[in-house]
Amino acid sequence: MTERLPPSLTEGSISKGLFFFALPVLFGNVLQSINVSVNAIWIGRYLGEAALTASSNVSAILFLLIGVMFGISLATTILVAQSVGAKNLDQAKRVVGTSATFFAAASTLMAIAGILIAPWLLHWMNMPAPALPFATAYLRVILLGIPFLYMYAFVAMTLRGAGDSKTPFYFLFLSVSLDIVLNPLFMFGWGPVPKMGIAGSATATLIAQGTAFTALMIHLYRKKHFLRIQRHELHYLKIDPIILRALIAKGIPMGLQIIVLSGATLAMITLVNPFGTQTTAAYGACNQLWNYLQMPAVAVGQAVSSMAAQNVGARRWDRINKIALSGVAFNFAMSGTLIAVLFLFDKRLLGLFLNDAQSIEIGHHIDLLVVWSFAVFGVTMVLSGVVRSTGAVLPPLLILFFTLWVIRVPFARFFAEKFGADALWYSFPISSAVALVCSVGYYRFGKWKSAHMLKNPVPATQPAAPAEV
Repeated sequence: MTERLPPSLTEGSISKGLFFFALPVLFGNVLQSINVSVNAIWIGRYLGEAALTASSNVSAILFLLIGVMFGISLATTILVAQSVGAKNLDQAKRVVGTSATFFAAASTLMAIAGILIAPWLLHWMNMPAPALPFATAYLRVILLGIPFLYMYAFVAMTLRGAGDSKTPFYFLFLSVSLDIVLNPLFMFGWGPVPKMGIAGSATATLIAQGTAFTALMIHLYRKKHFLRIQRHELHYLKIDPIILRALIAKGIPMGLQIIVLSGATLAMITLVNPFGTQTTAAYGACNQLWNYLQMPAVAVGQAVSSMAAQNVGARRWDRINKIALSGVAFNFAMSGTLIAVLFLFDKRLLGLFLNDAQSIEIGHHIDLLVVWSFAVFGVTMVLSGVVRSTGAVLPPLLILFFTLWVIRVPFARFFAEKFGADALWYSFPISSAVALVCSVGYYRFGKWKSAHMLKNPVPATQPAAPAEV
């Protein structure tokens, strides 16, 4: 190998490196949420409730499809990060090549299968009849973009594993900007562009994702990124069974966390609904705000996972605990700031989603009981990111499942009969506290440091950095 790896996350200030690594991830999550909201506004206001119902149902399908692949892409991040930390360029490229082939094949097959079974799938979901034509048109176009979506996610996660979170953000910004600009153009038509309705919204997303992915790949090859696969390295695209086994075995539990979380969210909504329209509307508005409250913890959790994985690969165990502590501190600082802002402007923010004064009061009451628990639950997300960096992916899944399905949902269901809706809101801080105890206990006493991603890693082509004494 003639190429050398650039400076990694195993060197320099931990707090500074973690902060500047996490910020682009956080901003990227905000961008994606804004994009979803803007698209929903265009569809809901100008195409009607049936079209908005269709897009919401299609989004639920995509969320499920993305969940599993997101876990596998996280596994790619950890494998690449460990390889980069170990200065093992050969193994890093084996991971990249195997992942690229897998994601390309899986996303293409999924897109084809989805297009073929789309009508049956929508009927199976009991889609309201007025929304069915909208959903069919929207889903078929969106599924065409699945390969671009998956491949972009794979490349972005690879870059993060290599220590670069800025480049994925720049091209995500390009994708979101194009999507927002092109949505009304293709929905309503202009000049030579035909009026396509809801299919136009999906077409805008398809073009935006395809353009961003293509531009990103051109950028990486022009810059001669050290993980690019060159012509004489096409053998790396041959699937390595050991690496593929690790991607699936480690990725599926991480993807299942999204499914466990979304299932619990759905279960909580079913418990809220019996308390009436005003309470349900207030809870829905609160959820819109909570999505933003959780973003710092998600960003920091992904950042500490990448940074810790590089240090695991480099055998820099002296830095791992410092990474965890810095991550927890940043979680409290970022989440705490957003929570403080929400407390100050709570009713005004709720008023963006609610018109009824009583619903706003209910939402305000819910926030007073719940929002601070997101900072507590953020500690669990950060520590889970650290322990996953070694390959210990099952314990975080079990902790999440126990927290949500053994504590939160049963507590809310049982005590709601005696104490009313407040039991639902108290279930959030109680389950978050349980998650904190479990995650801290596993981080302190668990055997996550002895876990591994690959049973037989390829020997490093360059020596790893020595540990500090």
